[in-house]
Amino acid sequence: MRPPPTLRGVLPALVTPFLAGDPGELDLVALSRLAARALDRGVAGLVVCGSTGEAPALAPAEHARTVACVAEASGGRPVVAGVGAPCTEAAVALAVAAEHLGATALLVSAPPYVKPGQTGLRAHVRAIAAATGLPIVLYDVPSRAGIAFADETIARLFEDRQIQALKDASGDLSRPPRLARLCGPELIQLSGDDATALAHLAMGGQGCVSVTANVAPALCATLQAAFTTRDLSFAATLRDLLAPLDAALFAETNPVPVKAALGLMGLCASGVRLPLTRSEPATMARLSRALVAVTEQEEATAAAFARPRFRQVA
Repeated sequence: MRPPPTLRGVLPALVTPFLAGDPGELDLVALSRLAARALDRGVAGLVVCGSTGEAPALAPAEHARTVACVAEASGGRPVVAGVGAPCTEAAVALAVAAEHLGATALLVSAPPYVKPGQTGLRAHVRAIAAATGLPIVLYDVPSRAGIAFADETIARLFEDRQIQALKDASGDLSRPPRLARLCGPELIQLSGDDATALAHLAMGGQGCVSVTANVAPALCATLQAAFTTRDLSFAATLRDLLAPLDAALFAETNPVPVKAALGLMGLCASGVRLPLTRSEPATMARLSRALVAVTEQEEATAAAFARPRFRQVA
């Protein structure tokens, strides 16, 4: 297995844009622009075809085109490709394709709807690990998958070198120190929740796979950097600045609000695929208010990242 890429700091969970007026067609131009914008603003890497990327609504050929697009735009930065599927065989096929298309790591979740036991979860992950040479970021998201990875299962997979990192969307902030005791500091622990990203760092985490970083990548990257340099007051200020946006982006099912926000910003069309539908008017108004509050600071922070001495090195 290849050495894991540097997966610390903020990694935006990229949306998958569709062409305006036709949410049946990929907009790879917009996707490439979103990836480049995030990288220019200090993120450590990119996550593609995850929950925020509407991966369950993508055909395998579309999944491949999306991964290839982001890999090409990455400029050598880490690209973590989601390979979630209810069937292990389908997940393996997505993983093999992602490796060939330039992904540098895989995001592996529990198979949704099926609800296997812990033995089945371990077998699922091991089958994917055996099929490719890519490092695996385990994705624990019980609210979507219907089943959670037990701490002991995570520790066993890490001990057996099947996984190198964890994206934790369980919401359990007591978990990072528990897993550190079981696995040691080598297990990279990433938050899957923007609202508690700073708290997760304080509990021993190393970064965040972020929805908000689609919208405000420079601010999200700066929050992570402020914690790393122990500028805790500034990190808390950024947390509080981003909090209304974090909340608005989850006012409806992700990625409906984040696509609406990106549409308001003119960065991509806001269309989603059924069974998801566009944001409600109340959500749009809430997003508009939240964007006003952060836009000026995001642009000022982005200008600092554009200067060479401020560029973040992954």
